[in-house]
Amino acid sequence: MLSLLFIIFFFWVFGKMIGFAFRASWSIIKVMFILVFFPLILVGLVFKGLVAIALPVLLVVGIFSLLDRA
Repeated sequence: MLSLLFIIFFFWVFGKMIGFAFRASWSIIKVMFILVFFPLILVGLVFKGLVAIALPVLLVVGIFSLLDRA
């Protein structure tokens, strides 16, 4: 009986740790995209001469971030 109880609690704690790991990694990925990849993509578009694409993307993301904060 104690073995069964141990197995249940083990999987319960292990499942919570897996859930926490997924939430933490998702947050880290979002921060990396916002702070590193998105600005690099926009700067790359400007250097390639694609300002006509970079400006609307920047405007859409800026409006979305303003609406998301409210």
